[in-house]
Amino acid sequence: MDILLVASAFNSLSQRLYAELSDLGHGVDVVLASHGPDAVRAAVREARPELVVAPMLKTALPEDVWQEHTCLVVHPGPPGDRGPSSLDWAITEKAPAWGVTVLQAQAAMDAGDVWAEGTFPVVPVGKSDLYRNEVSDAATAAVLLAVRRFADGSFKPKPQSDPAIPVVWRDLVRQEQRRIDWENDSTATVLRKLRGADSQPGVLDEICGQEVYLHGGHPEDLLHGHPGELLATRSGAVCRATRDGAVWIPELRPRKNSGDPAPFRRPAASVLATFPAPPGTRGVPGSSDRPHWLPEIAASLSLPPGRTTWSDIRYRQQGDVGFLTFSFPGGAMSTNHCRRMLAAYRYALTRPTSVLVLGGARDFFSNGIHLNVIEASGDPAGESWSNLNAMNDLVEAVLRTTDRLVVAALGGNAAAGGVMLALAADEVWCRTGSVLNAHYRRMGLFGSEYWTYSLPRRVGAETAERLTTEALPMSAATAQRIGLVDRLVPVPAQRFATEVERLIADVAQDPHLTRRITAKATARHADELQRPLAEYRRDELTRMRAAFFDPRAPYHALRSAFVRKQPSDSANPLATGGAC
Repeated sequence: MDILLVASAFNSLSQRLYAELSDLGHGVDVVLASHGPDAVRAAVREARPELVVAPMLKTALPEDVWQEHTCLVVHPGPPGDRGPSSLDWAITEKAPAWGVTVLQAQAAMDAGDVWAEGTFPVVPVGKSDLYRNEVSDAATAAVLLAVRRFADGSFKPKPQSDPAIPVVWRDLVRQEQRRIDWENDSTATVLRKLRGADSQPGVLDEICGQEVYLHGGHPEDLLHGHPGELLATRSGAVCRATRDGAVWIPELRPRKNSGDPAPFRRPAASVLATFPAPPGTRGVPGSSDRPHWLPEIAASLSLPPGRTTWSDIRYRQQGDVGFLTFSFPGGAMSTNHCRRMLAAYRYALTRPTSVLVLGGARDFFSNGIHLNVIEASGDPAGESWSNLNAMNDLVEAVLRTTDRLVVAALGGNAAAGGVMLALAADEVWCRTGSVLNAHYRRMGLFGSEYWTYSLPRRVGAETAERLTTEALPMSAATAQRIGLVDRLVPVPAQRFATEVERLIADVAQDPHLTRRITAKATARHADELQRPLAEYRRDELTRMRAAFFDPRAPYHALRSAFVRKQPSDSANPLATGGAC
C-alpha cells in the first residue's frame, strides 16, 4: 500500500512509523506539515497515496485533503480526549495510565471516528522520554493495526458520538500553569512540572534576573537550601533548592527576545556562566562552561545504595559483569561528555570483569556530537573539531578493548556517531522499537568515529555505502536482519535494564567466553596489520576537517537550522535536512 506520512517534524515517532511501515512492504513518503497546507497538497498530488497517516499534528490537515482521502491522525490521548496538551495533562494529573487514539480526520479536531487505540503506563520520566518510548510503542501498535484494518476493507471505525466514549476537552497548558512556586511547591510537584515540559516548551522561570526556560528535572537527596536558591553545578547541570529538598536541572534555554545569540537548549551551567554573578557571591574563577560563583559537586561513578541524586554517567558491577550506563539530554555528547565518558570507560577497564555493558539505560543511547553546544560556541568550527576528536577517542578505546567482551545495550534511538559508538562493541543489543540512523549525510558530513572500519565489517561494503548515502531511518528489526544488531530485546522501556541484566548473566557464564575474548584479540591484531585504525581516523578526519573549517560548507547552515528548529528548504525530510 502507498502511504503518505504527514508529520509536524520528522521526529522519533515519525521515523519509527516510516521504518516499520516500510518493513511491512508499504511504500512510504513523508511530507512536513510545518511547510504549510500547499506543501501537503503537493505531496498528496505527487504521491497519490491510498492512505494518509498523520502522527500527532500541531496543525489541522487541509480540508480538501481529508475530504478526498482517508486520513488517520494519531492523538496522544484515549478516545474522547480532545485538546493540544493531552500528554502534558496526563503527567500533571498523575494519571497511572494513558492512551493513544488513531482517528479519522474531520472538521472538528480529535473528534473523528476511531480506527484503533492503545494504552500505556505513565512512568515517572520526562515527557519526551515517555513520548519516545511508552507513547511510541502504543502509537505504533495502534497505527499498524489501523493500517491492517484499512487494507482489509471490512472494518467500520467507531464514532466518538458513541455514549460509551466520554468527551473531555483539555485546554492548552500555559506557562502560568507550569510556573514553579519555589517557596511552596514540594520537590515532587517541581519534578512533575519539569517533567511535563522537559523538551517542549520548558518551564519559564527567572534566574539571576534573567528569564529562561528550564528543561529536565531529577531529584537530589542531600543538598538543601532556601527555596529557589542555586546550590551547585554538576557535569553541566545546576542544582536548585525546593521547599523540602532540591532538584537537578540539566538544561536551560534563554528566551528568544533575551538578546542571547544562542536561544536554544544547552547545558544549564554554560547558560548560567553568561549571566552576571548575584551580588555578594564569592567563588573561584570559572570558565565558559560553568559559573564561578557556584561550587562544582561531583558524584561518584559508583553511587552508594539508596542515593537518588542525579548523575549522567554511572558504573556498577555485578559478579563478572560491569555496567557503564550513561544518559545525556537528547542523546547529544559534547566534548566534555565524551571526555568524561572516556575517563569512566578507562575506569571500568580497571575493574576485574570479563563482560562490560556499555549503555543499558532507557531512552537515547547516543546521537553523536552535541550540535547545540557547537552552535553556541564562539568558534563552531573549532568546537566541532574538538567534539569530534573527543568522540573518536572514546570509540577508539572501545575498539581497542581486547581483554573482555563489550556489549552495547541500546534502550532507545541512536544516530550518526552514536551508532558507531555502539558498533565499536563486540555485540549490539537493541530494544525493539528503537530507531537507528547510521549516517551523517543529513548534516552535510562524511562522518567519522571509525565508521569506514566498523560499518563495512558489520554489514559489508555495499550495504554500508547504501546506508550512508540513502540516509534513511532503520527499525531495530531491519538492523538485526542486515547484521547491524546482534540481539533484539522485546520488552517495554521500563524493563529494558532488568532484562539486559538477566540476559548478560548467561553471557558471563558461557563456558566459551574465554575463547571468544581470545578470538577477538586475535582478530583485532589481524585487522590492525591489514590497515591500522589510525589510517581510518586520519582519512575520515581529513574530510571532516574540510567541512568544519569551510564556512561555505553545507554543514554550518544545516546545523544552525537544526538547532534553531528552522525548516529546511524541502518539505520532504527524506530529501534534505533532518537530525544528525
